[in-house]
Amino acid sequence: MHTWWKKFFCIGLLLSASVSLAQKYPEGIWQGYEGEWKHVSQQLIALAEATPAEKFAWRPAAGVRSTSEVYMHIAMANFYLLSVTGAKVPTDLKEHAEKTVMSKADVISWLKRSLEAVKEAHLAEKKVDLQRKVHVADRDATVDGMYLRMLVHANEHMGQLVAYARMTGVVPPWAKN
Repeated sequence: MHTWWKKFFCIGLLLSASVSLAQKYPEGIWQGYEGEWKHVSQQLIALAEATPAEKFAWRPAAGVRSTSEVYMHIAMANFYLLSVTGAKVPTDLKEHAEKTVMSKADVISWLKRSLEAVKEAHLAEKKVDLQRKVHVADRDATVDGMYLRMLVHANEHMGQLVAYARMTGVVPPWAKN
């Protein structure tokens, strides 16, 4: 094989591999905080929307959060952790919303609102502000740490909600089966 042909062949292989990987992994994966937040937000919303309204009251056992309570827990935690960074908690978010907001439409509305609030607040942060010190739960942290906690927390409960969905016969929209 001629040298130029070998180079052409290798470049072709690399390009096809990168296109294949781009198709395999969802948008946002490995693209930094904004990409990861976009990914988990899209999955949370898609799963909530795919879940029938009657499944929002389902819980795996007595004393364990129901589906709606998990979604509202995520929304409330997002607003609480944002408040640690200096953002205001919506005045219409009631203290016990996790136990009182149960309809699918209301839960999804709060979930979307909280996910968007985190996205917008993070985009507005200046790099230097991310290192600002905050105090939460008797610990010192940074604003950046609060955003990381929100991302980890959302993904943690995404796993829980996928398990809930599977137990109730709901297939996550992004899954093949």
